[in-house]
Amino acid sequence: MREAVRLEGVGGAGPDLQELLVAVARGDEAAFARIYDAVAGPVLGLVRSVLRDPAQSEEVTQEVLVEVWQTATRFQASRGSAMTWVLTLAHRRAVDRVRSAQASADREHKAALLDRTPAFDEVAEQVESRLEREQVRRCMRTLTELQRQSVTLAYYQGLTYREVAELLAAPLGTVKTRLRDGLIRLRDCLGVNA
Repeated sequence: MREAVRLEGVGGAGPDLQELLVAVARGDEAAFARIYDAVAGPVLGLVRSVLRDPAQSEEVTQEVLVEVWQTATRFQASRGSAMTWVLTLAHRRAVDRVRSAQASADREHKAALLDRTPAFDEVAEQVESRLEREQVRRCMRTLTELQRQSVTLAYYQGLTYREVAELLAAPLGTVKTRLRDGLIRLRDCLGVNA
């Protein structure tokens, strides 16, 4: 690259970019205007080659030029030319924009996949329900006949204790005791914590 890029002024040869950056570091707005005129085109060209989007390229170019104004004190001539420093800032900013856009697209894609994922696995839910029913049936077989009849009438057919007692021709207290004992046995068999 050209180390000493000379800018033409009204009166002939003017300062090079490096001298202008030193002046910008001191807050010289006129020097910044000259740098802007000299580097805006190359910066836009570089950024556009990375981003491909004209609107985003212009936006990133403006961000780079603001960064040049704000960080001119960081320029070190020993590490390269002024133009190389500015173009490095531009390339980094453009790559950051690409990465940001990709990360955003990835997040949106993951969110879209989550929206399409069912709230529950219907097949797993059916299998689990079937296994639970089978376990309840197995545990019901461990009950005495009066316990099984009482539980079935009260909890599966929705009858009151009194109606169960009448149907089984058993005293109400006996039905209540058999129901309580049957439910305790079911709880223990099913492994449910009290």
